[in-house]
Amino acid sequence: MHDQNIYDNEVFFEGYRKLREQPSAANHLVEKPALFSLCPNLSGKRVLDLGCGYGENCREFLHLGASHVTGLDLSEKMLQIAKAENDAERISFVRMSMSDLSALDGTFDVVFSSLAVHYVEDFDQLLAQIHRLLADGGIFLFSQEHPFTTALRKGPRWSQNEDGTINHYNLSDYGIPGIRTTTWIVDGVIKYHRTFSDIVNALSTAGFQLEQMLEPLPGADILAQYPVYQKCYHKPDFLLVRAKKCCV
Repeated sequence: MHDQNIYDNEVFFEGYRKLREQPSAANHLVEKPALFSLCPNLSGKRVLDLGCGYGENCREFLHLGASHVTGLDLSEKMLQIAKAENDAERISFVRMSMSDLSALDGTFDVVFSSLAVHYVEDFDQLLAQIHRLLADGGIFLFSQEHPFTTALRKGPRWSQNEDGTINHYNLSDYGIPGIRTTTWIVDGVIKYHRTFSDIVNALSTAGFQLEQMLEPLPGADILAQYPVYQKCYHKPDFLLVRAKKCCV
């Protein structure tokens, strides 16, 4: 199984860093508030953050009462920033791929993942390994690119008028799961498409009970400041899922 590790590509990393630093970034305005709205009580909980990136969520989990946080990421560049900006006594940063968690020890009460699972080819294996790592009744909470976003294999994403007004999203190839090679900052970025039923059925098969799903949309305040986000009402950017490990 191949790990692309695109975040250690120098050109990609610098482009990504500039995107994330923009106050209009969808991660800040839409995805992160939605993720924390689904967050369970973390008081005294052991937390694992898969694809922790800069580690800012790890530090926030401590502020929310977590007893210890393990932040895992494949990218050395991401972990360098995480250790420089968000290190703390009760945070451990680990360089490891989400594609194989078999070497990860310990038990966790909550497993988070923000915008990373669409980079993992074998979703069933990922869920089985998360299920093993979670305590009974533990929570797996993740966000990913919306399945309508990951579906497209070619062609323009949006249909627009001559003045640039967006009419609709050009959904295609939704029912064909699997690898997608896209251009995002650089060419050749690899992601994996799964339908809603693929996601829900995989969670059920792995022993999870679905608790809540969100397709968050920008509010009126965001639309007033950044009208470009009106397009999210045609097609949301993100899907968030909260699932509970079923007790045997």
